[in-house]
Amino acid sequence: QGERKGTNKYYPPDFDPAKHGSLNKYHHSHPLRERARKLSQGILVIRFEMPFNIWCDGCQNHIGMGVRYNAEKKKVGTYYTTPVYRFRMKCHLCVNYIELQTDPGNCDYVIVSGARRKEERWDPGDSAQVLPTTPEQRERLALDPMFRLEHGVTDRGVLERATPTLTRLQEAQDAWKDDFGLNSRLRRRFREEKKTLREEEEEAAALRARAGLSIPLLREEEEDRRLAALL
Repeated sequence: QGERKGTNKYYPPDFDPAKHGSLNKYHHSHPLRERARKLSQGILVIRFEMPFNIWCDGCQNHIGMGVRYNAEKKKVGTYYTTPVYRFRMKCHLCVNYIELQTDPGNCDYVIVSGARRKEERWDPGDSAQVLPTTPEQRERLALDPMFRLEHGVTDRGVLERATPTLTRLQEAQDAWKDDFGLNSRLRRRFREEKKTLREEEEEAAALRARAGLSIPLLREEEEDRRLAALL
């Protein structure tokens, strides 16, 4: 069975593996081709996706989250042992350049220049998310035993307050977990309703036959029974 794409490479007659090592060295090119044209400056061209909605400072146009650019990626520092990268790209609507930078401390990106962020952020604490520990808190946890004790007591209090809610959610999830049982009960109810409708239709057909009626009969209601009793 043939492959979708051929993997054979052309080796020139004067190619010597011992001398050249690889075809890239023979052609004096980098394996990443044009993406590595600024690699000597520590810059790699990558495909970058806009992490949030912004407004371009050059043309004042809106650029949506998810729009992709060919961006120049460069390491500009570290946050503890995590590298901090900066991305530089040209707006697709004007000649303005936009620069963004990673923010490992807040698990986010920050705009360095060329754009303004469309404010759609919220406080993670409002949605009961687990917040990252700040450097100041980590330092106090390491050096202050009393603060470490108070921090643990606070965490246990949060867990105790959240336990009833988590229990209710787990119970609700377990109630919907038995798909076969729910399906069986639903089908049994449909069968009972279908049987009742069939019996009512048979009674209505018999009544029409006895009375010689050709019009459809509506379902008997409680109000009809009350009026019939009064008459």
